[in-house]
Amino acid sequence: MAPAFDLVGLVVTDMAASLSFYRRLGLDIPASADTEPHVEVTLPGGLRLAWDTVDTIRSLDPGWTPGGGQGMSLAFRCDDPEEVDRVYEDLVKAGYEGHLPPWDAFWGQRYAVVHDPDGNGVDLFATLPTD
Repeated sequence: MAPAFDLVGLVVTDMAASLSFYRRLGLDIPASADTEPHVEVTLPGGLRLAWDTVDTIRSLDPGWTPGGGQGMSLAFRCDDPEEVDRVYEDLVKAGYEGHLPPWDAFWGQRYAVVHDPDGNGVDLFATLPTD
């Protein structure tokens, strides 16, 4: 039997700031988690998303250093193209970095990219109408 994909983990420099960002995207994360060194939530479908502070990771792996590139992103499906625009605008107005403003992608989706407080790419997308 092959291993089962179960968890996506993010290493964060400021737990409260990171969790605040993901709450804006609709994740149900209790406010009490803001001061925890490790937080995880189970998403619909069973996949887990976890956050660990840099200090937590270094307590397990003293030689840990952050990766040098943008090798990972998370993607959030929106109900429609207008929601992509609205969520992107809301996040940018709240002070988060807008990386790629909403556009109609050739593959049939409205798409945008923002960065979370640690610089991770967070994609927003919705299927474009076909008529």
